Amino acid sequence: MSSYNMAAQGGGNLFLIPNATFFVELVIFLVVLGVIWRYVVPPVKRAMGERQEMVRRQIQESQQASKRLAEAQARYSEALAQARVEAAKIREAARADAQEIKDEMRQQAEQEVARIRERGAEQLATQREQVVRELRGELGKLAVTLAGRIVGESVADDARRAGTVDRFLDELEGMATPESVPENVTADRAVSVPNGRRRR
Repeated sequence: MSSYNMAAQGGGNLFLIPNATFFVELVIFLVVLGVIWRYVVPPVKRAMGERQEMVRRQIQESQQASKRLAEAQARYSEALAQARVEAAKIREAARADAQEIKDEMRQQAEQEVARIRERGAEQLATQREQVVRELRGELGKLAVTLAGRIVGESVADDARRAGTVDRFLDELEGMATPESVPENVTADRAVSVPNGRRRR
């Protein structure tokens, strides 16, 4: 007895034995698989390829960005070091310029002080000569007047008057310099000198 007859007698189908439904289902499965393979797989593969390409580009761009960042950090460090060196040079140059300016100003101040002293000495000498001339005239007149009164002789003669004045001024300069003798002391000495002469 064949297995087909045994299955028919048993009142059921054996699942191991293919029948028409199996073949129809197999054909439908193959058609669906073909449709999926033909219309679904290519876009999915294309999308996956694009995604992989995008990930690869992102990784490559990330690596390039990391490289550029490292280069930028190296350039920044180098520029910072150069800036520090340049700042140190500028500070040293500024200190040197400040010292040079200070020296120049000190030298100019010393020259100005020397000029002021020289001018002061010239003005002092001029004033001294003027004071001596004025004192010669005033003291000469005073000495002549006092001598005339004390001695009682006339000294109207110009030669005698000039000789008397010159002698008096020579004695006056011999006793003290005009800068160190106040005017009132000079007048007192001018009065006391003819008295000495009178005593002679």
